[in-house]
Amino acid sequence: MKAISSMATRHLLSDLADAAVDAGLPAVDIESVGGVDAETRVSAGEPVDLVFLASGALKRLADAGQVNAATVAPVVLSQVAVAVPSGSGEPAARSDSFAYESAEGVRAALRAAERIGYSTGPSGTALVRMIDDWGMTEELGDRLVQARPGVPVAASLADGDVDLGFQQLSELVGQPGVRILGVMPADAAIDTVFSGAVAAASTDPQRAAEVLAFFASDAAAPLVRRHGFRIPD
Repeated sequence: MKAISSMATRHLLSDLADAAVDAGLPAVDIESVGGVDAETRVSAGEPVDLVFLASGALKRLADAGQVNAATVAPVVLSQVAVAVPSGSGEPAARSDSFAYESAEGVRAALRAAERIGYSTGPSGTALVRMIDDWGMTEELGDRLVQARPGVPVAASLADGDVDLGFQQLSELVGQPGVRILGVMPADAAIDTVFSGAVAAASTDPQRAAEVLAFFASDAAAPLVRRHGFRIPD
């Protein structure tokens, strides 16, 4: 059985796939790529059984008939965190605290940063929109540096290409050369729900639905939390 996902959930989905096999479900070969690339490939009819993407992308695929809309199920809620280079090779520790007390703290950090890294996925889009809403797009200019598709912001931080980075918490935890300051404050939170769906091209939609149900079940909750995600409401 084949699946495709965006990069943000790749480590979690790998562990969930192993757990599903232990529970007697079919093995799933999951390819994780940039979210835009994954959506494009599914839209083009690539033969996969399961698709795991941000809910907005899955809705577009469902509307186009590329995934079965009735099977769409939320799997995780992902929060955007703020990070800086650590100057060491130690893996980044998880932090659930707020990076700043309020949005004003985020704006001050943006103004103070020389190079600001953000992702190509939905979290990056949301950050850019927020900066524009704050009227800071022109002020920050080319200090905003978008990571290449499939390249985590953590790598840009560790390599010294940026000195402030915004990325899904799950993409920062455990990465070397990064210090996580915390998640975004409540008045500037960027949360993304990642969902799964059975692809219209699936050769075994019933078994694919069983795997998806396991991924979204209470049995998967400990793994979800361990990877820095939350359970969707």
